[in-house]
Amino acid sequence: MKAAPIDQSSIREKAATLTYVVLTAARNEEELIEKTLKSMVIQTVKPLKWIIVSDGSTDRTDEIVRSYAEQHPWIELMRMPERKERDFGGKARSINTAYEHVRNLQFDLVSNLDADISFGPTLFEYLLGKFRTIPRLGVGGTPYAENPEKPHLHSCSESWADLNYVSGACQLFRRECWEQIGGYVQIKSGGMDWIAVTTARINGWQTTCFVDQHYFHHRKVGTGTWSPLGARFEYGKKAYWLGGHPLWEVLRGIASMKQSPFVIGGLSFIWGYFYAAMTRTERKVPIEVMQFRRADQMARLRKIVGLGK
Repeated sequence: MKAAPIDQSSIREKAATLTYVVLTAARNEEELIEKTLKSMVIQTVKPLKWIIVSDGSTDRTDEIVRSYAEQHPWIELMRMPERKERDFGGKARSINTAYEHVRNLQFDLVSNLDADISFGPTLFEYLLGKFRTIPRLGVGGTPYAENPEKPHLHSCSESWADLNYVSGACQLFRRECWEQIGGYVQIKSGGMDWIAVTTARINGWQTTCFVDQHYFHHRKVGTGTWSPLGARFEYGKKAYWLGGHPLWEVLRGIASMKQSPFVIGGLSFIWGYFYAAMTRTERKVPIEVMQFRRADQMARLRKIVGLGK
């Protein structure tokens, strides 16, 4: 049977009843941030405010953002002090600072948006429509692709991936959910996006990655700080200190061997996990979050192998 056409006017009407703000942390993103700026200014449903925090940038990032802010009053540039390190703790501080800047505004949803992605004109219209029709939706987003010419969707589009997880490059939160979880946890090694989504689930919110649309991530995930192989090692370490179950993480590493860098990337991930375990890397997430993660991973593994619903 042929599917009925989607009523775009109905989706737009539902989306337009919600207002949202966008928060972006940008550090030396002169090569890619204009792709994100161009994507936002063509959105069919625009944000009430977009705060772009230049996190100590020393290149042309500020200049590029200002040029767009002059044309679009809903874009605003904030500046954080310069710092030597590039870490995820800085990103969390920037996003939380930007949120305090818009806290007194009246809005329904808040988005964290990376400065190295691009997307089509209806991405936010699509997501706002989901929040309009799903009252308990606390966090929503879509998968991403790293090659616009050969789009292979990552994040929540893979069999091993979790449709409850929303990638941190583009996350949209219901305001009540964001304030209940207290925004992003400031951890240098990363994982703040996963902690936010998991904490939302623990508090009873629905979190969903919707696969009908996607966006492009123009910098390979993790390579803003490390080489591709080093990024896989660091992701293995992060899997440990975020409390991942060893069986799940080993199988996850094996499954990732079919992705570039082939085989050795998966081995690097597994080695990173056990290196962190052997060196007794401090686990910086609450015990209840770790327990929730492991129980969820085992439930998904049972489902994958056909032993559970």
